[in-house]
Amino acid sequence: MATTLLSMHSTMNSKVQPTKHNSFTSVASEQVPVRLTPAWEENNLPNDELNFKTFSMDDAVLETDPPKDRWNIVYLILVLHGIGILMPWNMFINAKSYFVDYKLGSDYLGQDLHYASIFMAYLTIGSQLPSLLFNWLNIFCPIGGKLTTRIVWSILTEVLCFVFTVALVMINTSQMPALFFWSTLGSIVLLNMANGIYNNSVFGMAAKLPTKYIGAVVLGTNLSGTFTSIANIASISITPDARTAAIYYFTTALFVLLACFDTYFALPLNRFYKYHELIYQRQIENQDSKQGGEDDKIPYWRIFKQASPQLINVFFVFFVTLTIFPAVHSDIKTSNKDFIFGDTYYTSVMCFLTFNVCALFGTYLSTLVSWPKPKWLFIPVVLRVVLIPLFLVCNYHPIGVTRVMPVLIENDYVFWALGAILGLSSGYYSSVAMMYTPSCVEPRYSGIAGMFGAAMLLTGICSGILFGMMTPFIVQHVSI
Repeated sequence: MATTLLSMHSTMNSKVQPTKHNSFTSVASEQVPVRLTPAWEENNLPNDELNFKTFSMDDAVLETDPPKDRWNIVYLILVLHGIGILMPWNMFINAKSYFVDYKLGSDYLGQDLHYASIFMAYLTIGSQLPSLLFNWLNIFCPIGGKLTTRIVWSILTEVLCFVFTVALVMINTSQMPALFFWSTLGSIVLLNMANGIYNNSVFGMAAKLPTKYIGAVVLGTNLSGTFTSIANIASISITPDARTAAIYYFTTALFVLLACFDTYFALPLNRFYKYHELIYQRQIENQDSKQGGEDDKIPYWRIFKQASPQLINVFFVFFVTLTIFPAVHSDIKTSNKDFIFGDTYYTSVMCFLTFNVCALFGTYLSTLVSWPKPKWLFIPVVLRVVLIPLFLVCNYHPIGVTRVMPVLIENDYVFWALGAILGLSSGYYSSVAMMYTPSCVEPRYSGIAGMFGAAMLLTGICSGILFGMMTPFIVQHVSI
């Protein structure tokens, strides 16, 4: 081997005489390393490419033999993260009875205080506004740097907040209702700050994959509601004691979040995920090489304008949905005392379970067929606004409000059908709009577009919740 190298070196020195313009010089005279890739140097390629730092044998195998998502592992992991995204919101709104009737109720405290009557309103504001703020902030000022840092620390923060919530369940707070009220709200605010970052980062991660994987996250968000509704019913049925039921209920959230934490680290080990991550990076590098010395700043406004038709669709779907659910939907009462579910399970089944199961089915349906095309999606999305007045003319009776608007829909089965339509259309059109969003922009900006979609999703939720607070005033003062 040494003899061969010396022979090569001798041959090169005999053919090329050193001059001041020549890149080859005698090792003895100049001590400059001999470069064996002059053709690459003339192309002015980056050093990283010359040294193969961005291209490994594993990458070569992936590109020559594109892998498939075996057993839908990546798809199921993103569904799980979708469940984790809406876990905080769903867990707390479904625990209304625990907070309002038990911990802040007159039987537990021995007196009737105002905390119970204002808790759900404060819960809504404390949940959605921080999540909305940090979701938008995370687009323009990525918090925590790398994607892994943002997701890991967000999940750990949520886990600690749920541990704190379980600890409060175990502590006797009857003598300190104010401390329980404000510490719970503080925990909710912190929980949803972390969740805003987590939500945004997961959608950005899924946007790098084929469009159906955005649908997987949305499927998970809809499955989250069904999961928490069933968890709540199961915890109550296991034990009649509110304290023990709450421990079971909130501990379930801990297991789900820990599963999200573990499965996130499994993604980089999956060949399908590695392949699409590689393709995404290649697209970015190709765009960078074509742009040359152009400004590398991300054109946020251009991305937003290009994706705006679908972003508006995402916003409006959730605006209509959250105007009705759960504020109006859960306050609609049965007009037939002999109805199959009775008063005990009427709201649980007709509102929460019906909506969440139908939303879940609608999201799954979107993975099979996407209709209409992106250009015309706004038509059915806008038409859904008719659901708001239809629910208001049902047997809707908000607490403490004397209804003036006449009840036009008293039949429980008609109301049940409306609830199914609300959930089905919400799950389907929200998923389709979210899947269309990344395709509106250049591939290198699909992750940013996905993050915009997540932010508009939360903006629609907050706007719908705020508008839903006006519905008691409408039925109290508007007569048809």
